[in-house]
Amino acid sequence: MESRRLVLTLTGIAVALIVVLGGLTVILVAGGGGDDGDGDGAGDGDGLGERIEGELRLFGPDPLTLDPACASDAASAEYIVEIFSGLVSFDLDLNVIPDIAEDWEVSDGGTVYTFNLRSNVLFHDNSRPVAADDFKYSLERALNPDTQSTVGEVYLDDIVGALEFADGEAEEVSGIRVINPQTLELTITEPSAVFIEKLTYPTAYVVDEREVGDSTCFESNWTLTPNGTGPFKMEEWSLGRKIVLEANPRFHLEPAPSLERVTYIISGGNSFVMYENDEVDITGIGINNIESVRDPNSDLNADLKEGPTLDVFYIGFNAREAPFDDANLRNALSLAIDREFLAGEFLLDLVQPANGILPPGMDGYNEALAEIPYDPDTARDLLEEAGGPGILDGATILTSGQGATPSDILQAVIAMWEQELSVTVTIEQEDFGLFLRDIDDGNFEMFSLGWIADYPDPQNFLDIKLHSESANNEAGYSNAAVDALLDRADREVDEAARLELYQQAEELIVEDMPWAPLYHGKASYLVKPYVEGFVVPPFVIPNLRYVTINR
Repeated sequence: MESRRLVLTLTGIAVALIVVLGGLTVILVAGGGGDDGDGDGAGDGDGLGERIEGELRLFGPDPLTLDPACASDAASAEYIVEIFSGLVSFDLDLNVIPDIAEDWEVSDGGTVYTFNLRSNVLFHDNSRPVAADDFKYSLERALNPDTQSTVGEVYLDDIVGALEFADGEAEEVSGIRVINPQTLELTITEPSAVFIEKLTYPTAYVVDEREVGDSTCFESNWTLTPNGTGPFKMEEWSLGRKIVLEANPRFHLEPAPSLERVTYIISGGNSFVMYENDEVDITGIGINNIESVRDPNSDLNADLKEGPTLDVFYIGFNAREAPFDDANLRNALSLAIDREFLAGEFLLDLVQPANGILPPGMDGYNEALAEIPYDPDTARDLLEEAGGPGILDGATILTSGQGATPSDILQAVIAMWEQELSVTVTIEQEDFGLFLRDIDDGNFEMFSLGWIADYPDPQNFLDIKLHSESANNEAGYSNAAVDALLDRADREVDEAARLELYQQAEELIVEDMPWAPLYHGKASYLVKPYVEGFVVPPFVIPNLRYVTINR
């Protein structure tokens, strides 16, 4: 929940972590008291109205889409996981749990999954219960080339017949069978350790065919009033201003939502000032305020919450085309980056330096992986072997146009390259939606992005993002030895052996440097004492039904 890509944007000196979930992007740390806010807050005059009992107010991202089949950014996923639901989900401990499926069985061969659906799950309009046919429609819609999803194939390609259907060679997906209204059977091509986790991604969520019909990812007016099945219902979506969700009183899991309403403020006001004025209940903390809040003598110190996130921020290179098809050039640029300075002095330990792709806390994280050093001398030698500084004349790095100026972090990296390598790189900013499309289409030389887990497994990072045959391998990276290790890991049933294979693959990837990993994020935010049960999970999962307000 393309799985989750991340973009780090610093507007002025405020930090906003924008995550792309395998394709998804969500603001985990928003605002933070930066200089760009007007500080006036968003009160009744801004259309929020009077608070009601049980209402949670917080800042939220502006979603690109609320169509589960199309979401490729975490900003969109943050809402989708609350409005819609699928066969399975995650709990707060990141365990896969039954959702609309009451339970499931797996065949002895590990390729046939039989899901028994709950009989009491209604769409939000209470018109009818969810049936197996609804899932067949929803899954096939995500794979249908007419829908134009960039993520359906990535998360559903294990299903027998999925690729043939996605290529227009079949009229249905043969591995999706409706046994009866309450029983759905999914057959996959070979046993997989992560198939059930992949079904937690929004592409496997159920939508109402009566509402959605044959709409595409670019024709989604129905999402303004989506008829979902999740713990919260869409009450209002004022584009660019606010999103209001109300509790689904018939939600099928325990605990059911305790909150009556969740109001996301998409624009207006300085979030830190609004938090101090009790206008919002939660805010992210950026570099402008983190040191004062960390002070034990601060009145806000007790409200500070910090936790890990399963992500990696990086600079990607177009490994398909010269000059970035040369690993020496990619390594030269990577070795000229001082990661310790970026994470510690520049971002005040709101992040931690990255030595590889997998984040700390992820199964398979390799503590013994060699540190990527800051080594300008070796960087200059490698650059000479690649053709010298002139090889980068006119080079550009593509980034999202969030905010008035490019990311301070990106500008710092480019300054390091200029200082240490005597190369000048130009930043090219694009609207976020266009930026993601150009990344998917390979229209770049370099790009700055990030990735947050869809599920806590190395496959979600290494295989989905860096296997040569993955549709989500934007860098166009190809290494036969890496592919072989990733393929073996996907088939391996022994968990320890599987993780060892992923670690071997990661070592080769870091040597080739198709990405220059920069750092792994952290969640830092303030929560009012009367808000109980709120956490920012390490990746996007439904979590608002666990929150209670006791004012």
